[in-house]
Amino acid sequence: MTNRTSYPCVENVQVHAGRRLLVTFRNGIKKVYDCSPLLQDEAFKPLADEAMFKAVRVDQGGYGISWNDEIDLSESELWIHGLPADR
Repeated sequence: MTNRTSYPCVENVQVHAGRRLLVTFRNGIKKVYDCSPLLQDEAFKPLADEAMFKAVRVDQGGYGISWNDEIDLSESELWIHGLPADR
């Protein structure tokens, strides 16, 4: 039996200026996730393209978000590193 921490699933994601995302979780909490630091990683470089960045969507089941089959973020990453949207 694993002692896995459970994170709320993603309900919605919206693109904001400065490579930031407004992520709404199913528990009603909203967080802002800054994707700018990710652009330093080779795997996330395609997100430098504005059209590509805007193509983000919530994964089926809400267990994360993705831009395509290769670029995605888990709900735990968004929850842990996102900042409260009311700041």
